[in-house]
Amino acid sequence: MNNKIIEAIKNKHLIRFSYDGGFRVVEPHCYGLTTKGNEGLRAFQTDGYSSSGEMGWKMFDLGKGESIEILDEVFKGSRSGYKRQDKGMSKIYIEI
Repeated sequence: MNNKIIEAIKNKHLIRFSYDGGFRVVEPHCYGLTTKGNEGLRAFQTDGYSSSGEMGWKMFDLGKGESIEILDEVFKGSRSGYKRQDKGMSKIYIEI
């Protein structure tokens, strides 16, 4: 488990990490194991690189992520469109 991600979700801090060719800034909402058994993060991307060119809801395979950093910036809480008990997760460690 990644304690930085757990801390960020508990305190509603944005995180920044390297993923798939660039840095991403996200509002982390749900952290756990995906239905494929990978460590995963459901988050709303607000800034940074995106291979699709779009911001918004994404599931990140943290096996592909590096250099996770908790930012000082906070977010208000659950963003519109977030569904608790994420169906993409087989085990949830923490969620908003």
